[in-house]
Amino acid sequence: MEKAVEERVNTWLNGAFDEETKAAVWDMLRHRPDELQDAFYKELEFGTGGMRGLLGVGTNRMNKYTVAMATQGLANYVLQTVKNRQARMAVAYDSRNHSLEFSEIVADVLSANGIQVFLFDSITPTPELSFSIRHLHCDSGVMITASHNPKEYNGYKAYWNDGGQLVAPHDNNVIAEVRKITSMEIVKRQRNAALVQYIGEEVHVPYLERIRSLSLHPEAIAAKHDLKIVYTPLHGTGVRMVPRSLANFGFTQVSIVEKQAIPDGNFSTVVSPNPEETAAMQMAIEQAKAMQADIVLATDPDADRIGVAVNKGDGSFELLNGNMTLTLLVSYLLKEWKRLGKIDGKQYVVKTVVTTELIRDIATREGVACYDVLTGFKFIADKILALEGKETFIAGGEESFGCLAGDFVRDKDGVISCSLLAELTAYAQTQGRSLYEELIDIYLHYGFYRERLLSITRKGQSGAEEIQAMMDKFRHHPFQTIHGLEVVRIDDILSSTSLDCRSGEKTPITLPKSNVLQYYLADGSKVTMRPSGTEPKIKFYFSVKETLPDRASYEAAVARAEAKIDGIIRDLNL
Repeated sequence: MEKAVEERVNTWLNGAFDEETKAAVWDMLRHRPDELQDAFYKELEFGTGGMRGLLGVGTNRMNKYTVAMATQGLANYVLQTVKNRQARMAVAYDSRNHSLEFSEIVADVLSANGIQVFLFDSITPTPELSFSIRHLHCDSGVMITASHNPKEYNGYKAYWNDGGQLVAPHDNNVIAEVRKITSMEIVKRQRNAALVQYIGEEVHVPYLERIRSLSLHPEAIAAKHDLKIVYTPLHGTGVRMVPRSLANFGFTQVSIVEKQAIPDGNFSTVVSPNPEETAAMQMAIEQAKAMQADIVLATDPDADRIGVAVNKGDGSFELLNGNMTLTLLVSYLLKEWKRLGKIDGKQYVVKTVVTTELIRDIATREGVACYDVLTGFKFIADKILALEGKETFIAGGEESFGCLAGDFVRDKDGVISCSLLAELTAYAQTQGRSLYEELIDIYLHYGFYRERLLSITRKGQSGAEEIQAMMDKFRHHPFQTIHGLEVVRIDDILSSTSLDCRSGEKTPITLPKSNVLQYYLADGSKVTMRPSGTEPKIKFYFSVKETLPDRASYEAAVARAEAKIDGIIRDLNL
C-alpha cells in the first residue's frame, strides 16, 4: 500500500468517524484491497464546479464526511466575505441516494457556523435552488445532485449570491478553503436548529409565477389547451415542478410517464437518467406513440436539462439534440420580442463556443447581440451578471441540452424550457404547423445546420499523453482543407488568438484561456476540439452547414449533412 493511502486509511480507522464507517474500511482492507486503493488514493477534488463522485466510504468518495468537510470550507469563505451581518444560504437536494442525508449535513455544518440556512423540505430542481438564492437574498447556496450521472454517483454544486455557480475569483477561493479542512476534528457539526428554516411553497409559488410571466402567447394556449403532452421526470425532481408549470400555463392534457414519476435514486427504469440518450426517452416515446401525442418532454434528475421528441406526423418521433431545442427556443423568443416591439439593440443571447452558429445567425437577423462564452452554464450566468443593468438577456444555452430564458434563474432550467417549448408547440399549431415543421421552417429561414458530438476516451497517463498529442497535432500542424473544404479561420482559445488563414492576420480572443481549438470552414461549418476537464476524454463537436431549398428536401439535406460529418471525421483520422 502506498504511504499516502496508508496514512488516509489510518486516519479514517482512528479518527472522528463512526463505527459503521470504520467497519467498512476494515472490510475493504481485509477483503477488497483494490477497492480500498481507489477509495483512498486521493482526496475527492472540490473543483470549480463543486464535486462529484462515486458514493461510498473513503477520501475519494461522496459520503457524509467529504460533504461535511467541503461544507466547512465553503462556510469559512462565505463568512470571510460577509461583514457586519448574518450570512444566509439556501440548500436543496434531488432524488439521488443519500441526497436528503447530505443536505441535512450541509444544514448542520452551516448552522453550526452561525449561518442562516433555508433548506428545501422536499426534492427540488437545481434551477429553483438558483432562483431561491436571489429571491431570499442569500450569499451562497448548495445543491446536492450529480445531475444526469448514473445511480452510483452523487455530487455537490456550490452557488454564489447571483444564483450562478462559482466563477472566478470565488471558485478558486472556495477551493483553497476546502483544501484547508484536513480532518473532521475541525468541522463544526452541531446543528443550531434556530438557524435552519425549512422552505417550500413560499419559494415554489413565486418561482412558478416568474416562469408564467415568460409566456408570450396565452391565447394560443387557450386555443390549444388540450395539446397532447407526454412528460417524464426520469425519477427526478421535475415531477414536482414541470406538471405544475404546464398547468399554470394552461395546458390540460399532460400525460406523465407514471413508472418514471416515482422519485428513485436507483433510476430503476433506465440505465442512465440522461435525456440526451435515446434509451432514457424510450418509455416516454412509446407512450407518446400510443396516444399520438404532439410533443414529448423530459428532464434529468435535477431538472436542469431538457429532452424533447417531436411528432413527425407519420406516427414516428424525432429526438432533438440540444442545439435543435435551443434553436427552437431562441427563434421563438426573438421573433416574438421583435413582434412586440421590445427589441431596440440592447438585448442579447448567449451561447457556448461549442454550440451551433445558427444561434448567432438568428440573433443577427433579428437585431440582437450574441455572445460566446466557454463551455459550462456558469459562464452564461457570469455574462448575465456582467451585463446586468446594461443590456437585457433574452435567452441562452449550450449544446448539452441546457437552455434558459429570463434572468431570474442563473442556471439552465428544464422547467422553464418545458413550459416554453409546450407553448411554442401550441402557437405553431395555431399557425397550421407542427413543432417538427416549425424547426424545418427555422432552417429554411435562417440556414440549415446539423451537429454531432464525438467523444474519444483514453484512460491513464498514456491516455492523457495521447490526448495532449492530438491537441498538439491539430494546433501546431493545422489542416488547410478538411473534406474538400478550405479552413478559413482557426480560433485557439488557449493562446487567445484567432487566425485568418487567408490573410494570415491574427486578432485577439477575449475569452479566458482554455484548451479549446476551433476550425471554421469555407461553407460555414465548424469543428471544435477540447479535452474534457473532468474525464479522460477528448471531445470533438461538429457543426456542418447544408443547403435546404424547401420542407420536402429536409431528409435529403440531413443525409448530406451526416455524410459531410462522416467525411470530416475520416479526414481528421478520428
